[in-house]
Amino acid sequence: MKIGVLGGTFDPVHLAHLAVAEVIFVPAGQPWLKANNYILAAEHRVQMVRLAIAGKPCFRLSTMEIDRPGPSYTVDTMAELRGQIGAEDELYFILGWDNLAELPRWREPARIIQLCYLVAVPRPGYPAPDLTKLEGDIPGIAKRVIILDKPQMDISATEIRKRLSRGKPIDDLVPEAVAEYIRRHGLYRSQ
Repeated sequence: MKIGVLGGTFDPVHLAHLAVAEVIFVPAGQPWLKANNYILAAEHRVQMVRLAIAGKPCFRLSTMEIDRPGPSYTVDTMAELRGQIGAEDELYFILGWDNLAELPRWREPARIIQLCYLVAVPRPGYPAPDLTKLEGDIPGIAKRVIILDKPQMDISATEIRKRLSRGKPIDDLVPEAVAEYIRRHGLYRSQ
């Protein structure tokens, strides 16, 4: 079986996240690359993912990064997932073009590509990753990465948070249940 894994802060989860693939959503606990950024409490981010994927049997939620103390590292998550699945199963970690370009900065990138394949999806405003440069930084990555050119959705959690802080609607950017949850809890009004 091929298992897609989509990690992220999901702050908030939006329609582009849901358009990517049939996946396990893994909200980050304490993302080390965002240590200096304000991130909504994990309980809200998990609940928004839960609402977004409700009734969609091709999606699952894993709270392993939130349940694990300390900073969240993809290598630890992939190792834990690898231990939970069968030897014949393959993991596919889904990330944006922008994140793939940053992979050499991540903890143990060479081990990440041993544990799983990478599937890079486009992010508007970012160029396609330079596989030659990445291969120089992480030997063997070219054989372990799939670069997609779709879906092309110009939605970002950063823009959603900005719109909410200005009182603008987001109903066309997130699932209806997520928009209602954000309104009901007064999330992202000011940070």
